[in-house]
Amino acid sequence: MSPENRGIARETLAAGPLPPVPPLARSAVLVTILMLCFVFLASEMMEGDLARFDTAILMAFRTAGNDPIGPAWLQETGRDVTALGSFAFLAFLFAATTGYLLLIGKRGLALLMVAAVLGGVAVSMALKLGFDRPRPDIPHTARVFTASFPSGHATLSAITFLTLGALLTRATADRHIRAYFMALAVILTVAVGISRIYLAVHYPSDVLAGWCVGSAWAVFCWTIGLRLQQRDAVEVPASTVSMKRMAQ
Repeated sequence: MSPENRGIARETLAAGPLPPVPPLARSAVLVTILMLCFVFLASEMMEGDLARFDTAILMAFRTAGNDPIGPAWLQETGRDVTALGSFAFLAFLFAATTGYLLLIGKRGLALLMVAAVLGGVAVSMALKLGFDRPRPDIPHTARVFTASFPSGHATLSAITFLTLGALLTRATADRHIRAYFMALAVILTVAVGISRIYLAVHYPSDVLAGWCVGSAWAVFCWTIGLRLQQRDAVEVPASTVSMKRMAQ
């Protein structure tokens, strides 16, 4: 190392560690990355460059007779799991969560939940109408009523589960419990998406695009929530309250 570089290194060490990246900046970077991934998938899908990728993965879940792989109970499990991302179940979960937040006086968080989920539904439907991709031409037992790209189940489950997981993290200051809540949200989101591919009602790229859009929208809404929290427009999380009490 040259003397000049040594001098720069000493000055850097003397200045101390770099300041942490603000949460809002991290969220903005994550949303940007997710949306760039969605744009890439959408452009590749429209050009037909994902056909081989989609077909290879879809057929990996099918037998020679074009049925889902595995015993009958696995197929039934796939239908059960995919129901967790259905509009009916997510609507019930959304209503129950919003009602609970209103009952305990968390109106700001309830409004955030409403904006996240209903806004996500609007975004999902607009994208489906805009791309209007046909469903996979493979026999399946599930009934479908909308276009294929992006997957509505993947999009809305990501929005609902991730937003709910983020809400639950506000109830505790314990890092392990917060990580547990978010891990459950991610596992449920991934399971619903995989079940859509397993049942052949969506191409894998539909599910990937849904995950990107849903996650980006959930992070975006939660970023708005953090911004409002800084302005005292929504409730302060339990972790912050606990830290203030310890400081006193």
